[in-house]
Amino acid sequence: MAFTKLSIEAAGADASCGSTPASEIDIWTIFRALRDARSVFGLRPGHIQTLQAMLSFLKPGHGETVFASNNSICQRVGGIDERTLRRHINRFVELGFIKRNDSSNRKRYRVRSSGGECISYGLSLAPLLQRASELITIAQEMENNRRDRIFVRKQILTKLAHLEEHDPNNTFINHARKTLRRKLSLPEYRALLSDTDAECQSLSTPDDPPETMQLPANDGQSVRHQSKSDEEKKDLDSNVGKEELKPELLTSVCDQATAFATEKLRDWVDIEAHARNLAPMMGIHPETFAKAKKIVGTQKASCAIFIMLQLGQRIRDFGAYFHSITLGQRQTQFDPVSLIKRLSKTNKSLA
Repeated sequence: MAFTKLSIEAAGADASCGSTPASEIDIWTIFRALRDARSVFGLRPGHIQTLQAMLSFLKPGHGETVFASNNSICQRVGGIDERTLRRHINRFVELGFIKRNDSSNRKRYRVRSSGGECISYGLSLAPLLQRASELITIAQEMENNRRDRIFVRKQILTKLAHLEEHDPNNTFINHARKTLRRKLSLPEYRALLSDTDAECQSLSTPDDPPETMQLPANDGQSVRHQSKSDEEKKDLDSNVGKEELKPELLTSVCDQATAFATEKLRDWVDIEAHARNLAPMMGIHPETFAKAKKIVGTQKASCAIFIMLQLGQRIRDFGAYFHSITLGQRQTQFDPVSLIKRLSKTNKSLA
């Protein structure tokens, strides 16, 4: 194996040893391509080891025919028996990678005429070298397929972890993980990814909590009754006519969010900046908040943060619900104006 390139001559190369090579190809690139694509041709590791040993007998400028005896090849492979070697060679002949050029006495050698012409008897690897482009293409396609399968599998695992975080008892998670234990094809991985995406979308419509819980209150605030909590929660999905909402009304009604502000919130710019800071504290990813601003607008996304924090523990999962009312199926139903008015009336009645 002291060389890296082998001359590939035109058709009939072995019949004229003195001809100039038509091209040069890295023989070990071809070998690695066949090694990686061996499953396509039904080859086992033993076949590849035999081919590697045969290639090691080739010498630059001496053509593509192996003249070594079966015994020499067996020793170089690692001591396999001659019967196994013959079986491997027959398989390569069937696949069209090796051609036998037998002499009358089955010996492997080369004869040369006085004019410089020569005839080689032995195992010709010229067919293998001539199919270099085919083998390299197949190997590249298999490598691309392998990388794509890994890529899609990682996407599935990431989404399953997200599902498990929000709903550990989800039966789909166990089903998907059992499926991933098998060696799947790329279409099967993509189908499972599609199912996982659909399951993740269900997080956009979480169920309401079975019971209401007490709102957190700042110092000086009276404890609020919970009799209308369910009614206020449903207002997140109401679809009342759109009206202009004043920043002063939002900040006065949603005092839970306002209490976290270090400075007075004077306009929508201050409100948006404050909502952007509150979002990560509520388990809402900054990218999700930014995407919501683009889809439903800055005011509506900011109001959603203020209102959800005001409702507090009545909402089980801030992240999932924020996605639902800004990016999910309830996007068009969410009307912050009507809910702010409802909360304002509730505050006045409890004052």
